Amino acid sequence: MDTEQTNQTTKKPRVAFQGESGAFSSQAARNLLGEGIDLAPCETFEQMFAEVENRSSDYCLAPIENSLFGSIYQNYDLLLKHNLRIVGETSLRIVHNLIAPPEIKLENVRRVYSHPVALGQCQQFFAEHPEMQQVVAYDTAGSVKMLMASREPEAAAIASALAAEVYGAQILKSGIEDDQQNYTRFFLLAREDRAGSPPLDADKTSIVFSLEHRTGSLFRAMAVFALREIDLTKIQSRPLVGHPWEYSFYLDLIGNTADPRVMNALSNLAEFAVNLKVLGCYRRAPKGKADLQAAP
Repeated sequence: MDTEQTNQTTKKPRVAFQGESGAFSSQAARNLLGEGIDLAPCETFEQMFAEVENRSSDYCLAPIENSLFGSIYQNYDLLLKHNLRIVGETSLRIVHNLIAPPEIKLENVRRVYSHPVALGQCQQFFAEHPEMQQVVAYDTAGSVKMLMASREPEAAAIASALAAEVYGAQILKSGIEDDQQNYTRFFLLAREDRAGSPPLDADKTSIVFSLEHRTGSLFRAMAVFALREIDLTKIQSRPLVGHPWEYSFYLDLIGNTADPRVMNALSNLAEFAVNLKVLGCYRRAPKGKADLQAAP
């Protein structure tokens, strides 16, 4: 084997994620793929998807849904815009921490920076601390990085414990999220040429489709799964660009695309759907296991 082939064989997978080192997404990537990966921080979700499409990264990890905040709509739209396939998923228990440089005391904090989703998950904490102003930033871990560089007085950030560790900050208060049952579900995405065939033990499939705007069309679509006793775990509608008051429907179902019931259901749906795309067939994220827990 020549040197170039050896380098390709031993090269670590590169995983793009939105945010800075220490972000929840980087933690979820390691939980799913292990420590032997290279992480590629991206400022935006759009940049993260493009990293994979233009072959700068092998995968990206896209947060798709939070148990408190709901769906991350932008990433649903990007699933349709970019030609990537879902090859895995993981769920991460989200523990939010109030973090600041070592010289800042809790009673002196007046401004708290973080991503809007993180701020939205900590509203009870802010109700208890009306003196603290919420300030929107592009990333959780990025907010900690910014404060450690600027040393802004009376300022703190909301982020993971890992972010505090990475940037040498202190945790002023831990577990400030509104509900401890706070989980974020992530999709692992790859290009079609890297994704390959679904594993034999894949037990979950995600699709997107659109329908004619007519009475009963959505009921008919749901019936193709109900009649075959296929369990649907998620359905999400998004506006169809260029077609006011029409929608694309994203759907997660339990089953493998090689299963005759699933094959027949998708074939039936394709007969009357305006368009239908299988986004991926992959293994479900386990429940109640190690990858559901945030790092301390």
